[in-house]
Amino acid sequence: MINNISGRIKDNFEEKDKARESTLAISRDVVRNCRTAMYSIHNKDFKKALSLIENAREMLENMDMLLQNHPDIYYSGFLEHAQQEYVECTVVYRILSKDDRAIPGPEELKVSDVAYLNGLGDVSGELRRHILDLIRKDTPEDAEDYLQLMENIYNCLMMFDYPDAMTHGLRHKTDTTRSIIEKTRGDLTNAMRQQKLEKAMKEFENRIN
Repeated sequence: MINNISGRIKDNFEEKDKARESTLAISRDVVRNCRTAMYSIHNKDFKKALSLIENAREMLENMDMLLQNHPDIYYSGFLEHAQQEYVECTVVYRILSKDDRAIPGPEELKVSDVAYLNGLGDVSGELRRHILDLIRKDTPEDAEDYLQLMENIYNCLMMFDYPDAMTHGLRHKTDTTRSIIEKTRGDLTNAMRQQKLEKAMKEFENRIN
């Protein structure tokens, strides 16, 4: 009798192990896809980025199916990390591609609330990168809307002041977002002041000439 019991348990463990190994590999592919997509977004190759994002979505759906009978593995962490990367990438794509500026919610993206909030917490870093690119291109005035978006995201994250056991490190990301916003505001303010100064000097030179 004990052999039958142990045999059934072993079969369950074998099935669980196979599900874990296969979905762990898929999660790595999701993260890789999203990071490549982010690179494409910043290089304005939005067609390639969208293709990678859609592929990541399909892989996440496949992971959901493979782990539907293994909730212990589903909530072990690596799926949530993959979902966070997907959320970050999709939100940044929506903002910077300007095809649809509406930020999608967790229901649309089919991710957990915690993964969604933590993914959203990483968006400000990518928006700061975009703002710095605009400053380098001497168009700091185009960056103000993105700074306001960063503020809106921060205000959203501030609402979820719950223990880390529930939010999985969201408080730290919220603090980091605040720091990123302050640095970006300083950089943007300096750039716009410099732009105004250069414009005034140019106008002064024209009057003299």
